[in-house]
Amino acid sequence: MRDNIKGGALTETTFLVLLATCSPMHGYGIMQFIENETGGRVALGAGTLYGAISTLQKKRWIEPIGDNKNDVKKDYIITQLGKQIAADEQRRLAEISLLAERILGGGNT
Repeated sequence: MRDNIKGGALTETTFLVLLATCSPMHGYGIMQFIENETGGRVALGAGTLYGAISTLQKKRWIEPIGDNKNDVKKDYIITQLGKQIAADEQRRLAEISLLAERILGGGNT
């Protein structure tokens, strides 16, 4: 996962997983959230999702919650660090959107 390489940009998958885990959610719930919230434009496969979850846990941007040893479904929640990263990405995207609007004239071409 190539996040924060140059300029702090996140992949779309990373940003969407961080947003999904603002409330406790298990893997399949994250997949459904992303597909629903993007109107079906983004549909993650299990391998992509669980790879992202593993990477985000290693970065300490999300963490499992509760005692999931006996649970089939493991729930995840965004950490404070993850919230900061997501907020930084939101600001970065807003700046890009403003630039595009200024250059393209808000779609009045």
